[in-house]
Amino acid sequence: MDLLSQLNEQQRAAVTSADGPLLILAGAGSGKTRVIAHRIAYLIAERGIWPRNILAVTFTNKAAEEMRNRVNKILAGLELGSVPLISTFHSLCVRVLRRDIEALNAGYSRSFTIYDQDDTVRLTRNCLRDLGLDDKQLAPRSVQAAISAAKNRGEDAESYTARAQFIDERRASIARVFQLYEERLHKNNALDFDDLLIKAVRLLRDVPEVRERYNDRFRYLLVDEYQDTNQLQFALIRLLTEWQQNICVVGDPDQSIYRWRGADIKNILKFEEHFPSAKVIRLEENYRSTQNILDVASGV
Repeated sequence: MDLLSQLNEQQRAAVTSADGPLLILAGAGSGKTRVIAHRIAYLIAERGIWPRNILAVTFTNKAAEEMRNRVNKILAGLELGSVPLISTFHSLCVRVLRRDIEALNAGYSRSFTIYDQDDTVRLTRNCLRDLGLDDKQLAPRSVQAAISAAKNRGEDAESYTARAQFIDERRASIARVFQLYEERLHKNNALDFDDLLIKAVRLLRDVPEVRERYNDRFRYLLVDEYQDTNQLQFALIRLLTEWQQNICVVGDPDQSIYRWRGADIKNILKFEEHFPSAKVIRLEENYRSTQNILDVASGV
């Protein structure tokens, strides 16, 4: 199987640098999705890594599906016996929690409900009403956004409340909603999207046997759009690489789009500090721009 012939020199280096921490700096149009897919295929076909020992994580279902399709196309015809897990962060956390959330001893069962945005806004509106707060002064969507932002910063209701009382009356009111919101989620055996990350990180951090199981399973970890990871996602990555550091992250510091959701650009800027033996490869050839230039030229 010829996996490398259609890749340029930097792409080949990114695909074949299999072991240890690797940072791939890849701008738009540099072929990063191709590199990730070929890297997964290379680990399986050339390095003999069992597919189930490979985890690739990205941000959207669309990106995960595209990556799965590319890997399947490259490896078509091989008898693999298992498949790599290519997932979003939230889907990965659901998988972990469905199996082990009861090990947290926090009163949640594995049959927990996941609240989507409409559910969380509805719950927020009900909390505002039951606390006697005016939902015209405190719009449910903006209150829910404030709660979500706090969770993504790693703040729980108690720490948010402690800070809010020194800021202003609006924050103090949001803190009251936050506390009731959390109580009702728990009562309903429900998690919102932010909780999926929070509970998964807490589970891996606090329950050694669960952390060990996933470290044993996922020997090779790939993370796409690393510049958009927040502190919770970074904590999840560190917990999954406790035993080994075969971690490859791909990103571009100039393309962060999730700062409103707590994305921390320092995660990519300090990758070499977090993983001191890291290798850095830059994908500098821009195929997309080249094609655009050719398209324009052909129309002249």
